[in-house]
Amino acid sequence: MLITVSRSGGFTGVDTTRKIDTSGRRDAAEWEGLARRALRPVADGFHYRITIDGQAVDIDEAGLTGDQRALIRAVLDQRA
Repeated sequence: MLITVSRSGGFTGVDTTRKIDTSGRRDAAEWEGLARRALRPVADGFHYRITIDGQAVDIDEAGLTGDQRALIRAVLDQRA
């Protein structure tokens, strides 16, 4: 199994990508189990896209910051 994790953003804006190939590893079963569990969607979890003046961010409910949660609540509470 090939597992790839990419990270972007942060203060320095440095993008990082790392890969793990579990083939032939003694701990392959542990890596593969962790990877399969990580791909499961959050039960009944929401996914949000916040767009401000053309700049967008996608976030799963579990990863929301307090400010993101407050903005989402305030906007969704507005009447259309």
